[in-house]
Amino acid sequence: MSRILLLEEAAGQEEQAARQKGVTLQVRPFAGRAAYDPRWTGEALGNVVNNAVKYTPAGGTVTLGAQMLEGFCRVDVTDAGPGIPEEEQGAIFDRFYRGAGTRTAEGLGLGLYLAREILTRQGGYIKVSSAPGKGSTFSLYLPRAAGRA
Repeated sequence: MSRILLLEEAAGQEEQAARQKGVTLQVRPFAGRAAYDPRWTGEALGNVVNNAVKYTPAGGTVTLGAQMLEGFCRVDVTDAGPGIPEEEQGAIFDRFYRGAGTRTAEGLGLGLYLAREILTRQGGYIKVSSAPGKGSTFSLYLPRAAGRA
């Protein structure tokens, strides 16, 4: 399946919320193939994009992009949110975990947990790179599809 379609669909799901909040959504062009379940991977990516829009302040940008790596296709969602302290980064993927800076925001603390579970069951994984005041990049690693990509 075409990876760009997955990115565009995830951005499209959050387009209205982003527009209402004054957040710009960007999808970088990409051509490549990965092995994934469209429904469930779309759910995982949607959870990450939803969080990115939720925590990015008005005037900020959320960017979706992807690149092919050895054995994986990496999908990056980069936001301009408040960032995540290093001591919380391991816990954010736990069920019902709400970081100190996110407890007043809408949500149950299940989105990143579900994203991790979905990706793991497909042979992939998720990582975060973040620092307070500098935003976050969530990277979803999907197994590469067989054949040329």
